[in-house]
Amino acid sequence: MAAVLALIGGVMVLLYARNADARAVAAASPRTVFVSSLGVPAGTSIRDAIRLKMLTQTQVPERGVPAGALTEVTDETSSLLALTDIAPGQYVLAASFGDTPIGQKLIQVPTGKLAVSVALSDPARVGSFVTPGSFLTIFATHSQAAASSAGGAATQTGMATNVLLDNIQVIGIGGTPLQSGVTPTAPAEGEEAAPAAQQGASFLVTLAVTPQQATKLVHAVNSFTLYAGLRGAEVKVDPKLETTDKNVFGG
Repeated sequence: MAAVLALIGGVMVLLYARNADARAVAAASPRTVFVSSLGVPAGTSIRDAIRLKMLTQTQVPERGVPAGALTEVTDETSSLLALTDIAPGQYVLAASFGDTPIGQKLIQVPTGKLAVSVALSDPARVGSFVTPGSFLTIFATHSQAAASSAGGAATQTGMATNVLLDNIQVIGIGGTPLQSGVTPTAPAEGEEAAPAAQQGASFLVTLAVTPQQATKLVHAVNSFTLYAGLRGAEVKVDPKLETTDKNVFGG
């Protein structure tokens, strides 16, 4: 009888040890979670945060995964926006992202960048789809000039559109637009002022740029007509792209 009890006890100890090992393995099984390798400004989409390596994936044991951690990104969730600023070096919670950032706050300029604002018409800023955290390609349309063969004054040869700046982050939308370039003239005596819609409503878009990009942008604001393109994932823009009156209908 004692031998039987000893055998049963040994089997139970063996089963307990195996179950304990299984539980230990399950607790140590790695799971993928997202961490903030860089600071993520409020309003940045998950898609852009991953593309710019603000968010990166890492693996931690199952038991070390924080409750509510962001463990996966789907097509449905990739467009969600950071509700508030996310500090670097922390596990990212799924609840940190939603449809609309919380409250309003002063813009935060990324380290090493300048904040430069430009006034764009509604169509020129891709309607209402540009939000803080979006990334733009800025195009500039300007007149072309060619020097006279006799060495005289340059002559106008038509219009051209070029890529001015690419992959530029929007850090603010709205406010009173800064007026640059041509100043609207007052109506002549007896004339009525043109309606605001005809004058062209403009919206202030604040961009984060390097000092070198800032000089190009400020010059273009005062000299050219600007248009913005909202960047999609994985798009590549050739900085040498140019369209003129002569090749606009080409292949």
